[in-house]
Amino acid sequence: MRSEDAASHERAVGAADALDVSERRRREFAVLLGEFRRTAVLVPVDEDEAPLAADFGGVRWFYAFSDEHALARFALARGEGGREWAYQRWLGARLLDAVVPAVGVPCGVALDCADGEGGVLFPPVRGIVPDAVAVDVESVTGMSGDR
Repeated sequence: MRSEDAASHERAVGAADALDVSERRRREFAVLLGEFRRTAVLVPVDEDEAPLAADFGGVRWFYAFSDEHALARFALARGEGGREWAYQRWLGARLLDAVVPAVGVPCGVALDCADGEGGVLFPPVRGIVPDAVAVDVESVTGMSGDR
């Protein structure tokens, strides 16, 4: 019986550790999101000054960069390092709270997307974008993501 108790205790401790790790990561992301919202980022724009984006996985991802070096790495990764990249400086909050809702399709922000694990995705979910455009919030019809 004691070995069953020990195994049960180990499972409980492992589950508690997993919850602690999950909660720590959630808090770290909340801090990162807050910093992004308060920070002016570089948003590459096209000839009409519309922000550049890519569609992937049913989501339109707006590109944003923490500095010119991150934007240059993105340009080089695309094989377009030789051309001039027009950009504007926008607060992260503007992207999440104004630009994303204005588009009419699920949108998120890809920050420093050429930097591998150094990049961050801000998906169109509750707590990141307004609830009215979050894909994980049920609409008035009762269907999640029904916009």
